[in-house]
Amino acid sequence: MFPEYDVIVVGAGHAGCEAAAAAANLGSKVLLITMNMQTIAQMSCNPAMGGIAKGQIVREIDAMGGYSGIVSDISTIQFRMLNRSKGPAMWSPRTQNDRMLFAATWREMLEKTPNVDFYQDMVRSIIIKNNKACGVVTGLGHEVRSKSVVVTSGTFLNGIIHIGEKQFGGGRVSEKASTGITEQLVEFGFESDRLKTGTPPRVDGRSLDYSKMEEQKGDDTVVGFSYSDVKKIRPEDQRSCHISYTNSSVHEVLKTGFDRSPMFQGRIDGVGPRYCPSIEDKINRFADRDRHQIFVEPEGWNTVEIYVNGFSTSLPEEVQYEALRLIPGFENVRVFRPGYAIEYDYFPPTQLQYSLETKLLPNLFFAGQINGTTGYEEAACQGLMAGINAHQKARELAPLILQRSEAYIGVLIDDLIGKGTDEPYRMFTSRAEYRTLLRQDNADLRLTEISYRLGLASQDRMDKVLQKREDVSKIKKVFKDFSIEPEDINTYFTEISSAAISEKQKLSKILLRPNVDLPSLINLVPGLQDALTGVSTDSLEQAEIQIKYERYIEKEQEIVDKMSQLENLAIPAGFDYDRVSALSNEALQKFKKIRPSTLGQASRISGVNPSDVQILMVFMGR
Repeated sequence: MFPEYDVIVVGAGHAGCEAAAAAANLGSKVLLITMNMQTIAQMSCNPAMGGIAKGQIVREIDAMGGYSGIVSDISTIQFRMLNRSKGPAMWSPRTQNDRMLFAATWREMLEKTPNVDFYQDMVRSIIIKNNKACGVVTGLGHEVRSKSVVVTSGTFLNGIIHIGEKQFGGGRVSEKASTGITEQLVEFGFESDRLKTGTPPRVDGRSLDYSKMEEQKGDDTVVGFSYSDVKKIRPEDQRSCHISYTNSSVHEVLKTGFDRSPMFQGRIDGVGPRYCPSIEDKINRFADRDRHQIFVEPEGWNTVEIYVNGFSTSLPEEVQYEALRLIPGFENVRVFRPGYAIEYDYFPPTQLQYSLETKLLPNLFFAGQINGTTGYEEAACQGLMAGINAHQKARELAPLILQRSEAYIGVLIDDLIGKGTDEPYRMFTSRAEYRTLLRQDNADLRLTEISYRLGLASQDRMDKVLQKREDVSKIKKVFKDFSIEPEDINTYFTEISSAAISEKQKLSKILLRPNVDLPSLINLVPGLQDALTGVSTDSLEQAEIQIKYERYIEKEQEIVDKMSQLENLAIPAGFDYDRVSALSNEALQKFKKIRPSTLGQASRISGVNPSDVQILMVFMGR
């Protein structure tokens, strides 16, 4: 019934979709197996993409030739660039999306991708032969062979849903859990554990009074995620979100359900996400706060359903309802679906190689929440990398591993494998020590050429990057060569700054002054527009950032260059750490468990001291 595939992808969430697309676009024959063909790329929680650091990840996926950025732009109903008041290293794009259009667009793009086959069934086990993964067995008993297997199970592995004192099996509400894989892999020698996440109620937007809330409009300029020519939403067409707040009355009602809370009564074993706590956890941990922010987010263009962001809960339904009614604007609320918590199996990611291939079982790759992460974006980038490397393994080619200095994707994977996680991992800009280099605006300049050489990013994408580089160089040269006299400068400066200039200066130096921006200079200085004819807005922004932050970028690059010495010092795959007697006991245990491939990776393992790395370096030198 089934041919042999190069890559089988188990699960069609954000990780699974990116994995299937990447492997197929590289030339592998791919089978995408999902328990429900109608929920491919389902936005299980909030209908949004991007945000702080997550937006950088989506842009990186797009620069690599992934689909998440394109799908997000097509389904956008509102766009915002967060952190504009800070430096460009902190700017983070975010979209509010049409939930149904997002999933439909993903499925359409996958169906148009050559080499992708689909099958609806549950995968109950991995076929193992000669201690290698070589296919899967489905719930209907089909054995499907492949050269590589990518498991992207999301919250479905032995998932249990909690609503108050009620609990039942499921990977999402109204969808059954997946069984068999955890039990098989644990018996094989894998370590597994439990995590927990939650989701808020969905309500009828027609029952809300928006006049009692703060309106949150989209940006006047829509940048979007994708570097391709996908059509983006017009600013004037965006839908607004709204903001309301809980109050002490809401909190008192919520407390009446604490005695039936699965979280407080010990019925939930899994650890929940630290940075996205439930509403009951928030009022318990932050008892001194008399209100918490609630984001009222539309689910799409053609639906009245509203996502109540900030009100994630597993309290009894009647408590949820009574508490919601006390939030300003929610007095007459009608609830479509209650909030719930879900527990699920994951496999601590220290069991992975940096290619996301498992150490115990060659040809088996993990991506997404199975590795202990939370969020669509974190899952999608892992899926992209797992799909690439599953293809590479099937072709007996070297894996692609992104460094921490190259991408947030590299930071995420390095964190997971080198440090592990015992709570759902979420990406933040603070996790990246080179965030001045890893901005959202330059993801294409950083990554497209890497992907192009691999064979994933298209020629069109590479041509755009080459043109952008040429344009940026042209702009920077014009600003370094263009000088104007003090009397002319001060005439123009009255429009954009109160600072007077006393001597002839280059425009690149003037651009470093506070309150001076490149577009204003172009409009005010004669001849500048003609000198920059034909360059794109994107290139202008990139050049301005590179000019203004040149010294900071250079200093960070110097640090990267120094650290690259450790990154380039490879540790042999079968290195015997027991021979290095001077290592601390903790370092010895960590090295043997994680088996870093370079000294740079070894230096970032939690519990490893610089002296341990120095000892290892000296021993290897001998």
